[in-house]
Amino acid sequence: MAFHRRRNHYHNRFRSILPVICTISGALLILFALLSFLAPTPIASNNPQHMNSLYARNGVVEDTIGESVLHIPNKGRTDRDIWSSRNSKYYYGCSNASIKFANADAVTQPNRYLLIVTSGGLNQQRTGITDAVVAARILNATLVVPRLDQKSFWKDSSDFSEIFDVDWYISSLSKDVKIIKSLPKRGGKTWIPRSMRVPRKCSERCYQNRILPVLLKRHAIQLTKFDYRVANRLDTQLQKLRCRVNYHALKFTDSILQMGGKLVHRMRMKSKHFIALHLRFEPDMLAFSGCYYGGGDKERKELGAIRKRWKTLHVSNPEKERRHGKCPLTPREVGLMLRALGYSNDVHIYVASGEVYGGEETLAPLKALFPNFYTKETLASKEELEPFSSFSSRMAALDFIVCDESDVFVTNNNGNMARILAGRRRYFGHKPTIRPNAKKLYRLFLNQTTMSWEAFASKMRTYQRGFMGEPKEVRPGRGEFHENPHTCICEDSEAKAKKDSGPRKYGKGYDAVGDDVLGEDEPELSDPGDDGYQNGPQEKDQFNGTGMDYDGITNEEPELEEILSD
Repeated sequence: MAFHRRRNHYHNRFRSILPVICTISGALLILFALLSFLAPTPIASNNPQHMNSLYARNGVVEDTIGESVLHIPNKGRTDRDIWSSRNSKYYYGCSNASIKFANADAVTQPNRYLLIVTSGGLNQQRTGITDAVVAARILNATLVVPRLDQKSFWKDSSDFSEIFDVDWYISSLSKDVKIIKSLPKRGGKTWIPRSMRVPRKCSERCYQNRILPVLLKRHAIQLTKFDYRVANRLDTQLQKLRCRVNYHALKFTDSILQMGGKLVHRMRMKSKHFIALHLRFEPDMLAFSGCYYGGGDKERKELGAIRKRWKTLHVSNPEKERRHGKCPLTPREVGLMLRALGYSNDVHIYVASGEVYGGEETLAPLKALFPNFYTKETLASKEELEPFSSFSSRMAALDFIVCDESDVFVTNNNGNMARILAGRRRYFGHKPTIRPNAKKLYRLFLNQTTMSWEAFASKMRTYQRGFMGEPKEVRPGRGEFHENPHTCICEDSEAKAKKDSGPRKYGKGYDAVGDDVLGEDEPELSDPGDDGYQNGPQEKDQFNGTGMDYDGITNEEPELEEILSD
């Protein structure tokens, strides 16, 4: 009996507290549901690109990765000038012809006409236009103004005279090569030239042995897909001719120069200095590269579908590609690199880019780090851009001008535009040109959760030595001549000797290489060799109407080496 009384007592007591338990449980369930709703969606990846967020708190940007937080100070470096290249004043562009370089009238042979058809987008075409003059000089032939690629992926119908000042091109090179606007008629009839393709990186001897016999027989030949068809290493006088073409004779039309000048002026009105970033993070670019950025099955499916356009692409190992420095930096990584190098959050940045994969969500971290973010579309009205917006190469030319005129040029890749501008900026005063040391930075970004911002920034500055556009960063002869025109850069030895005779200071924060000392890693510039026919992956070139930059897809599948180059 006593047992039953105790059991009833506990039963009644439990019934009395049951509502309290139910109330507490319900509140906890509601709280859990609320937290689940507000929490960020999990990403099916452990890639740092998708495990971080960049946000501002009390005016300081914080980069959160897992449980680690990098507090990024807004203030930049003050211990050195980050807007100019050290020792650049001792070097200058020099491309005048030697007195031994015979006048075009003396060497040009009658009934020898060379026509070329360029390949790719604006900057890839630029290499062909430059090298066409050299090829004509080697063959002692009259050059017909080059034809631009109008059948590429971008379907740009512009001809040479709609992008470049054709009369200036002809007149400024008149002492070097005879150039005419069109092939003369033969016997009153249109002359059909013999069409050929020259091997890649064809040397002087290659042209003389392979092309000249056909030219002597047919008198007019047309070289197709003409890009990187002249050897990297040539006679000094031919190299200087390349520089005269690329840096002096090849000038944009007045309308393009005027609009480009307006964009530069508007950036200058906003700030004394500005950075121009050539950001290549378009879906096609990422698909072709075979890289992976942590977007899970959605990213693999989207980029995989684009990748099927190129039947000859092999299956890639994304982790291996990134480890070897083959993947473009993300917008977030570019932003962190620049902040670590000392550029503060009030710096104005001009971005030349096409459709960024992931859109505004992908760009958000870069904009958090650099709120003063501009493009040609934000600087100019639709009416101002209307004459250019339907033509990919003309839009590319506007970006080219702003990037060339910027105080600092930055790229997240090593495509054609990056190469051409790197060489041009070396020739005209070694203006800072920052290209990421992708191999080293891959490891740095991977391990950033284990270090403070100060340690991260210090390592960044160390790894970027030799990748900043300083004089003598790259050994003579390394890389494409268009990106390292060493033959056309002279040294003011007298002024440099005076500088070297004075005391040298190595104070706190000194982290740039000296004149004759390369960084820990020399920039990895492409160097296929003189006569190689290299069929490795080539990069796409140039922009579509919104600023995208690829080589086009022609009726025949493009050579792989022509696809990714800017």
